Amino acid sequence: MPDRETMPTFPCIALRGVTVFPGTVMSFDIGREKSLKALEKAMEADKLIYVATQRNDDIQIPTFADMYEVGTLVRVKQVLKIQGDVTRVLVEGICRASVDEIVAEDIFLQGTIVELVQKIDKSQMTLEEKAEFRVVRDAFFEYVGNKHMIDQDAPRKVYNTKDPVLALDIMANELDVNTHIRQELLEEPSFIERMRKVLRIFVEENEISKIENSITEDVKESIDNNQKEYFLKEKLKVIQKELGMGNDGNEHIQWMERLEALNLDEKIKAKVETEINKFAKMGPSSPESSVIRNYVETILDLPWNTEKETNSDLVKAEKILNKEHYGLEKVKERILEYLAVIHLSKEIKGPIVCLVGPPGVGKTSIAKSIAHATGRDFVRMSLGGVRDEAEIRGHRRTYIGAIPGRVITSIKDAGSNNPVFLFDEVDKIGADFKGDPASALLEVLDPEQNNTFTDHFLEIPFDLSKTMFITTANSLDTIPRPLLDRMEVIEVSGYTEEEKVKIAQKYLLPKKLEEHGLTKGNMKVTEKALRDLTNYYTRESGVRNLERKIADLCRKVARKIVSTGDGEYTVRPKNLEEYLGKKAFRYDEAESKNQIGVATGMAWTSVGGDTLFIEVAVVPGSGKIELTGNLGDVMKESAKAAFSYIRAGAKNLNIEEDFYNKYDIHIHVPEGAVPKDGPSAGVTMCTAITSALTGIPVNGKVSMTGEITLRGKILPVGGIKEKVLAAHRAGIKKILLPKDNGRDIEDIPEVVRKDLTFILIEEAGQALKEALVYDEALIKQ
Repeated sequence: MPDRETMPTFPCIALRGVTVFPGTVMSFDIGREKSLKALEKAMEADKLIYVATQRNDDIQIPTFADMYEVGTLVRVKQVLKIQGDVTRVLVEGICRASVDEIVAEDIFLQGTIVELVQKIDKSQMTLEEKAEFRVVRDAFFEYVGNKHMIDQDAPRKVYNTKDPVLALDIMANELDVNTHIRQELLEEPSFIERMRKVLRIFVEENEISKIENSITEDVKESIDNNQKEYFLKEKLKVIQKELGMGNDGNEHIQWMERLEALNLDEKIKAKVETEINKFAKMGPSSPESSVIRNYVETILDLPWNTEKETNSDLVKAEKILNKEHYGLEKVKERILEYLAVIHLSKEIKGPIVCLVGPPGVGKTSIAKSIAHATGRDFVRMSLGGVRDEAEIRGHRRTYIGAIPGRVITSIKDAGSNNPVFLFDEVDKIGADFKGDPASALLEVLDPEQNNTFTDHFLEIPFDLSKTMFITTANSLDTIPRPLLDRMEVIEVSGYTEEEKVKIAQKYLLPKKLEEHGLTKGNMKVTEKALRDLTNYYTRESGVRNLERKIADLCRKVARKIVSTGDGEYTVRPKNLEEYLGKKAFRYDEAESKNQIGVATGMAWTSVGGDTLFIEVAVVPGSGKIELTGNLGDVMKESAKAAFSYIRAGAKNLNIEEDFYNKYDIHIHVPEGAVPKDGPSAGVTMCTAITSALTGIPVNGKVSMTGEITLRGKILPVGGIKEKVLAAHRAGIKKILLPKDNGRDIEDIPEVVRKDLTFILIEEAGQALKEALVYDEALIKQ
């Protein structure tokens, strides 16, 4: 322990954030009343004052308990009043000290001070201690060389002083460390331990300085390179301007700035930078400059990171879809499911939907509504007649006039990377010597590949996975299987009569009235007139021709209004022919009486369902079968299968077993100008042939469909909804369907179902039992 010498009473000041070492000169500001009074007291006496650092800087009126135990006795060298009540004091540290006894704390701090004497004779230090001291001093000199802001006179004092304690205090005072560490060095009683602590700090600070200097050099070198590059670019601008190379030579610089802003993948960025640098070195007259310009600008204009916010509000989306389209429930349900998943999982890829259905049912327009409902941009590309693969994937830049494919071009025009992209008429796509566009579409529509779709023109991958692709087709038959496999098929069936009337009332009629400058008061069309317009002037699954006929009505009314001045007209069934002329179509009606050899079947056509009457005549002959009515091969085979079934079971059907040797059978399907094909008329032909051979009439209010086998099994067929609607329109009351088609009944509108009786059959015998009217038969004895 150091010796203690009792000293007189001294005024005391608590310092905030300042530690004074012995042998050093330090300045600090005081403004607190107690500190100012203590300073006044010291100036009146021998200018000696005790200072110690506060433990907590936030205490405004400190006591001795708030100060560290070890402080410094200092001599005031200069006092300078500065702004306000603040006084700046310059002091010189004399020795370490501590408070032995508190004298006063009310007006100012005052106490009895004990000096902490610490004297080291340099000549008595061990060799190891002397070596350590030299290391500390050398480290200090290195530290001073790195720190330019400290007292430059400190190294001289350290070098010249013979007192190791004083030299160490001078070195410790120059350390740029926090108050806690400075106080720890001041309080350390052992000279050797204090020397080692100071050494550790110097070594650490010197290493930090080396690292800082290295970083500074690297930054300086980078800045110098950038300045050099900037200088050369500016010089190049002037040279290009003098040579008349246009754009003041800064076009490529603007491209570089835009490229940096896109934050592209490093490989893509490097490729584009190569092209930009190549462009910068060539003159505007170079043939390749326009090619590179087109290439770079195309890449920079693409929406790499521009994504439009998707609407995930199901209620709002459903309201939009219902407002813009009537029916199409399956399509709407699929889109709402997609939005629900988007709401739960933000990373889902865009679906690939294929809408298949007859013309005019709204496949293209529902795609626009999907874009509206989801809040995306809408892009449409028609594939009808496209035969060149380059339409999809673009031309390579080696060709003159090369451009990107229509997929990339459309995405660029949309301005976002997640639009609704419609490929219209995908079933009309073709192929020739220029390539197969359908095969080129595989990468576009494959969710596992389209995140790296590479256009031949760009030669770099672009992410299409966020795009929602929708395709439309009238038939799946002409779509290549690999392409079809990548799409989710949604069938859009034709509209019923009821649906067409609703669409005409809600959408078509108001739209056409507005287009022709008419109002609801000028022209009214009754519901019965719309039904007749649907049934007798249009024959289609969609409403495209219906829209044309309504437009025709509007033109006729507009002419009458202009000619007569009368502004109110009502279109009714009785005056429909006056506007549109004679009826263009007729519909078969169920037979009012039961007939022998005539059975009613049902057929599916591209414009909806239709009834089909199968007529059979049995005449004496040698067993020939005559088939007429422009029948296809499959339908002829169905007739032969039905005939063989009847021949095999003639005894059970009460038919002469050798009838095939006695009679010729003629099967005819009216309207011979219309081609007919398919297996679904098999059960109808069986019924008509049986009726003709047995003489038992067929119920005229019964209609049937189904494929027949040689064993008499009835197999399921397609187009049930359209067929049943046609039968209902014709006045049929009972429908015979294959048992496996029972699940299709729920697709039929309830307003139609309640008027019909459905019988599900598995065998031809059931059909004969339901269709033949045995009570009216002429019983043969």
